[in-house]
Amino acid sequence: MDYKMIYINPVSPEPPIGSVLVIYTGGTLGMVYESKGRQLVPFNFEEMISRVPEISRLHFEITFLSLPDPIDSSNVNPAIWVELAGIIGEHYHRYDSFVILHGTDTMAYTASALSYLLEGLNKPVILTGAQLPIGVARSDARENIITALELAAARDDRGHPVISEVCIYFNSRLLRGNRSKKRESSDFNAFHSANYPALANAGVHIEYNLPYIRPCNPGATLTIHKQLDNRVAFLKLFPGISPLVTGAILNIAGLRGVVMETYGAGNAPTNPWFLDALRSAMDAGVIIFNVTQCEGGRVAQGHYQTSKYLDQLGVVSGSDITAEAAVTKMMYVFGREPERNQCIEMLARPLCGEMSI
Repeated sequence: MDYKMIYINPVSPEPPIGSVLVIYTGGTLGMVYESKGRQLVPFNFEEMISRVPEISRLHFEITFLSLPDPIDSSNVNPAIWVELAGIIGEHYHRYDSFVILHGTDTMAYTASALSYLLEGLNKPVILTGAQLPIGVARSDARENIITALELAAARDDRGHPVISEVCIYFNSRLLRGNRSKKRESSDFNAFHSANYPALANAGVHIEYNLPYIRPCNPGATLTIHKQLDNRVAFLKLFPGISPLVTGAILNIAGLRGVVMETYGAGNAPTNPWFLDALRSAMDAGVIIFNVTQCEGGRVAQGHYQTSKYLDQLGVVSGSDITAEAAVTKMMYVFGREPERNQCIEMLARPLCGEMSI
């Protein structure tokens, strides 16, 4: 596929210290006010330098690549995740690091999916975006872009990248991508990671939380996975959920897995009809993945009487995984493995830091 690319060389006469590929997918960041109607419209991506002139003062090579048809992140789907992974794979040996400009609504899903698809990653892939369009005076886009680029280009004393995993940078904090959730729609502090510490905080200086950053493995070989199976669904429990609603989800034709969002530490109703519905679905081959509705904490399946039955049925505990990381993990695991027991084994253990044991 032909992608539009813009190359930016640093203004410094000294040799650049590295290279970054910036992939633009769309989203709020890339909007400006049109001159007549004062409506927000996507801007010509060639205007990036004029909108963020600080980019040319960074001491590394930067290439901007735009998807042929930038989209709102609400329209992101598994095919886009595979395409992004493919772009990174195609340019992996040419660039030292990658930044993805992405809409905020589904950024945590994309970051989670890429963490699985990019097996053996040993370079930074940092997603960022903005709550206000770049054409707005108070936009957070400039700071997010500039700092994401600096984080992507950071090297340690051995010349290895400080970051070598998929992350989200937003509002002065770098978070592990598959540990992140969008929490705010109207504040600049849009993303948080309740169950895993921030990897870096960008104040006057960038302070790295090194014990929690995955170490770089220079000998790792990148494997790009291209198969995702979206025959999955969410079942979010609520008081008064009916057999009709539960059955409608669990009995979807061709369904392979359900992320069940339970109460507290993984608790669920003990009504016989509910347990029978789960049992019937599992007997038909559906895998149930237990994830807590709480922003923080984890599933402790079997700790309470109301989750003991789930443990006995063979429901898979998601520990402290986020719902975003859980559903994308299911798609990834199902895309790789047709055998049910092997899928259960992969879901129950961390693959790339998305959950604690």
